Amino acid sequence: MAWEASERGELVLGGALANPIDGALLLFKGGSPEVAEKFAKADPYVTNGIVKRWYVREWTTVAGEGAATPVRLSAVPPPG
Repeated sequence: MAWEASERGELVLGGALANPIDGALLLFKGGSPEVAEKFAKADPYVTNGIVKRWYVREWTTVAGEGAATPVRLSAVPPPG
């Protein structure tokens, strides 16, 4: 399921948190939270009760090649 979402361009990265292994992060690309929510509701870890709770949060990316809203310091006026 995750690899298929990645091949469609929806899932950018995903994996378990380490030290301790107590969660996971999945980074989706899309115009709304709907793609991530649909994925989570159909995820076998969720539907089989292994994952008991999950949530989707929007992330405003400002740095890096794939940033949705790039901001560079030279574009920010100095304070005062």
